[in-house]
Amino acid sequence: MPQDDDDLDNLVRKRIRALRVAQGWSLEELATRANVSQSTLSRIENGQRRLALDQLVTLARALDTSLDQLVENASDDVVSNPAIDRARGQMRWPIKAEPGMTVVRQRMTNPPPDQPARMRAHPGREWLVVLSGTAVLLLGNRRLRIETNQAAEFPTMLPHAIGAEGGPCEILGIFDRDARRGHQRGDGTGNAQP
Repeated sequence: MPQDDDDLDNLVRKRIRALRVAQGWSLEELATRANVSQSTLSRIENGQRRLALDQLVTLARALDTSLDQLVENASDDVVSNPAIDRARGQMRWPIKAEPGMTVVRQRMTNPPPDQPARMRAHPGREWLVVLSGTAVLLLGNRRLRIETNQAAEFPTMLPHAIGAEGGPCEILGIFDRDARRGHQRGDGTGNAQP
């Protein structure tokens, strides 16, 4: 077996054991849940038995995870640098674990639009955290103040807009794939546009 395969094999074994221990389960308990013998599970965790795909599927289910997560290769790129969009005053980080999701850090200086017609609605879901200052989220007929260290989560099918109140604010927005697409079309309002 090549070195990379050995490393992945060892990583998967460690994950199985770590997930079992995190659940507070004994070898016997996980073996019962996965319908394998306790000795088989022990040999799998200790590297004395070959990892078989059918057993990995069963173990992943018993551990309440997916096969993909159980066998995912360790990534060396834990730290990532943002892509900077100076024109919009934004920094963007793609979320590798969830393809299509994006994180945007933005400094906002303008209040939200005063005309409901300038609010946007589109498929998707957004999350935002106010890092500093006070943000105002217009969401349907509601006007919500979000202070430093507070967060908001909302479906983007509701008409919405965001801006600053009482001075600049800095937000961290997380956009799913649909929300990101909805905001990529500039609307000219100065609102957060990932």
